[in-house]
Amino acid sequence: MEHAWLIAGLGNPGKAYRRTRHNVGFMVVEDLAGRWDVLWAEQAKFKSRLAMARQSVRRVFLCQPLTYMNTSGSAVESATRFYRIPAEQVMVVVDDADLPFGEIRMRPGGGTGGHHGLESVQSCLGTQAFPRLRIGIGRGEDQHREITDSVLVPFGREELGLLKKVLERAADQLECWLEEGLQQAMNRYNGLIEH
Repeated sequence: MEHAWLIAGLGNPGKAYRRTRHNVGFMVVEDLAGRWDVLWAEQAKFKSRLAMARQSVRRVFLCQPLTYMNTSGSAVESATRFYRIPAEQVMVVVDDADLPFGEIRMRPGGGTGGHHGLESVQSCLGTQAFPRLRIGIGRGEDQHREITDSVLVPFGREELGLLKKVLERAADQLECWLEEGLQQAMNRYNGLIEH
């Protein structure tokens, strides 16, 4: 059977959350879908929006869980189980308030850093050994630990230029991961993007 890959961008469904910081994972997979010219379809059995693309010899599924951030794992797990995708071929794209806005960081696995979306995926997949791409959104002015309000704020007009660069670089990094592997993608693209 042909191998498949899955790139899950985490976020919250609905217009109220559309351009918020917490939804940057959704934005990354939307940009990829546009770049690859593929269409989204709502898949009730996966509790997700899915788009399928062929990248060289790979079948790549883009996924936006419609379960809300904190329960994203059930959607990711149902798609990976149905398509028999191993954990190392499941890339999860999330916002990260501990990274400054403009920094991206891909990793092969590891902890959740307190991110509830990653916690949910880890719990449902039963492993930490899935790659993830963290998109820095910063903490805002006060730098407090409690960030619930700040992650649900849209990006400011003055941030949109850098956001466009971040989304382009994240898409480039994901294509590199598919074509050349995780190590090359990390070496070439991890880091802070110049304004």
